[in-house]
Amino acid sequence: MTYTPKIKITDIAYHRNGVCGAPFHVVLFEDIEGIQVAVVFDEPHHCAVLNVPKLTQGDIKFASNSYRGDLYEPLLRISINAYEAASNSIDSNL
Repeated sequence: MTYTPKIKITDIAYHRNGVCGAPFHVVLFEDIEGIQVAVVFDEPHHCAVLNVPKLTQGDIKFASNSYRGDLYEPLLRISINAYEAASNSIDSNL
């Protein structure tokens, strides 16, 4: 049985990453660990999750401020797809 975290999305933003970089989405969300930020690239299995308060304290260490992106990724991608669909709907109405 796989653990599925409960998350509440706060914000989603798309970054094109310059002219040559791989684009990605940044997702701010809350879970039992507090406020988290995820960087989700288009490529499957390319998802990083970090705790925001720990980041503000300069903590970027593995095993201290690292979370299993594979557990969060399915929920994050669903939220990103919904965000994209809503954004496209708004753009088409302009």
